[in-house]
Amino acid sequence: MKVVIAPDSFKGSLGALEVARAIAVGWESVRPGDSLTLIPQADGGEGTLDAVEASVPGAVRRDAGPVTGPDGRSTPGAWLTLPDGTAVVELAQMCGIPLMGRLDPLGASTVGLGEVIRSALASGASRLVIGLGGSASTDGAAGALAALGLRADTSLTAGGGSLGSIGLLDRSPLISPPRGGVTLLTDVSAPLLGPTGAAAVFGPQKGASSTEVALLDSALAHFASLLGADPGLPGTGAAGGAAYGFSAAWGARIEPGADYLCALTGVPLAIAGADLLITGEGRFDATSGTGKLVGTLIGLAGGHKIPVAVIAGQLALPPLGSDGRPLWASALADLAGSAGDAMADPCRWLNAAGAAAAAAQEC
Repeated sequence: MKVVIAPDSFKGSLGALEVARAIAVGWESVRPGDSLTLIPQADGGEGTLDAVEASVPGAVRRDAGPVTGPDGRSTPGAWLTLPDGTAVVELAQMCGIPLMGRLDPLGASTVGLGEVIRSALASGASRLVIGLGGSASTDGAAGALAALGLRADTSLTAGGGSLGSIGLLDRSPLISPPRGGVTLLTDVSAPLLGPTGAAAVFGPQKGASSTEVALLDSALAHFASLLGADPGLPGTGAAGGAAYGFSAAWGARIEPGADYLCALTGVPLAIAGADLLITGEGRFDATSGTGKLVGTLIGLAGGHKIPVAVIAGQLALPPLGSDGRPLWASALADLAGSAGDAMADPCRWLNAAGAAAAAAQEC
């Protein structure tokens, strides 16, 4: 039997490669003769670099040295160089919420993202792929663009709360994008502004009160009026409006991260020759089918009429295949007795879930 194991990371617990390996160990304890292909996945957010490095032959991690974290403290910076000269950058690695000493929705910045991009371009990157997700900031990529040369009559690095005070922008010092262009990977379709925009939907996750959400939305609207691009385009609200900033200033293209990374890591070809796909994430819920990785993989497997098994930390609802039928699924919280017990020893329960998935094939 040929099995493809392609999970997302289990946030706050294990990376995608660790998850895939733990599932494989459990599977092999029951069916040691099967052929297992491990393809760790991501959707552009946390864990993107790790997944691409593990799944794309010839990907090389490059050190950008210390860069500016979202709260101004130093944090390590890195990117990946692919064999074709593409640089892959992950916003969450240097501007993610876990890097904050305390949440600061008005002051958190994306300066470090721009610093890493600058290093990648200086190294000769011919094309740029930026994974957007998990941002601590709602600054419309103002901090990142400042690190790349954008200038204003006031600070662009003080966070989204200060964008409303900008009078003039000077794009002339802004570094040009690479000749191969810039692709932004997102898992949301939110516009920049309004009740479904960057501040309203994602601001509370970053610590913003209702008053601060209104302030950030107004500040982003002002910033958009200076940059001039359409803030209503789907996806521009991703990563605190970072997708808008890069699309407006650099003409960057917004793409669904799960689709892009599945293709980059060779999942479609692997699935086409498989007998089973195993995927999973920390929590499977109603959002899993709306641009998220697991939903994308279920749809891809359905197109090839390949069975799917879903392993998740928690199952908020039963996973359904592209034909609407229930899929085989296992929740670590159910196996362990509670979510806390599953989090305490995730490898053990991933082993158990992998073994259960293998045993189900013998029925």
